[in-house]
Amino acid sequence: MASLLGNLFILAAPSGAGKSSLIKALMEKYEGNETTPMQVSVSHTTRQPRPGEVDGVHYHFVSREQFEALIEQGVFFEYAEVFGNYYGTSRVTIEQTLHRGIDVFLDIDWQGARQVKKLMPDTCGIFILPPSLDVLEQRLNNRGQDSEEVIAGRMAQAVAEMSHFSEFDSVIVNDDFATALGDLEAIVTAQRLRTMKQQMRHQVLLDELLGSA
Repeated sequence: MASLLGNLFILAAPSGAGKSSLIKALMEKYEGNETTPMQVSVSHTTRQPRPGEVDGVHYHFVSREQFEALIEQGVFFEYAEVFGNYYGTSRVTIEQTLHRGIDVFLDIDWQGARQVKKLMPDTCGIFILPPSLDVLEQRLNNRGQDSEEVIAGRMAQAVAEMSHFSEFDSVIVNDDFATALGDLEAIVTAQRLRTMKQQMRHQVLLDELLGSA
C-alpha cells in the first residue's frame, strides 16, 4: 500500500469509559482547522439507533442481511460482532480519506483493532480506561439508555475488554475529562510529527533547505 498522508487512529474502550465524548470534543476543538484536518469514520451497524442518532451521521444503520451481504462483497476494513450486533468500517472510504491528508478516527473495539493493525501496522491504537469500575457503572447508569440487565452485561464484559489494553500503543485514564482530552491531543500531535509524515507534508521545504547541502 502506498504511503498515506493522513494518520489512522483507533480509539477503543469499554462502554461508558468516555471514548465517544473524547472524540466529539476533539473534533469540535479542531473543526475548520485546515492544518489539522480530521474526521470520525462512520461505521455500519446492525443495532437499532439510540435516541438522537442519525443514519449516515453517527452510523450507517443496516439490517443483518444487508451487513452480511457487504461482508461477502469484501467491503469492510474490519468488522466484528459485539453484544449480538455487527459493526464494520468501509476500507475504501478510509483509504481515500487518508490519501487526502485527513486524519481518521475509528471508534471500534479491540477485535476490530486487531484486524486494522494487521492490514495497516502504522495505525495508532489508543485505549481509554475508566478510573474505577464504580465510576464506569455510574456513567452507564447516568446515560439512561440501557436497562439494568444490559448494564450488568456491559459491566461483565468490561473487564474482558480492558484486558486487551496492552495491545494498544497508548493508554489514557479518563478520570478528569479535560486532562484526558489533553492527553489525546498530545498523542495525535506526536503521531502527526513523525519524521515520515513530516517528510511527506514538507517535501518542498526540505528540498529547499537541503538544496545547498
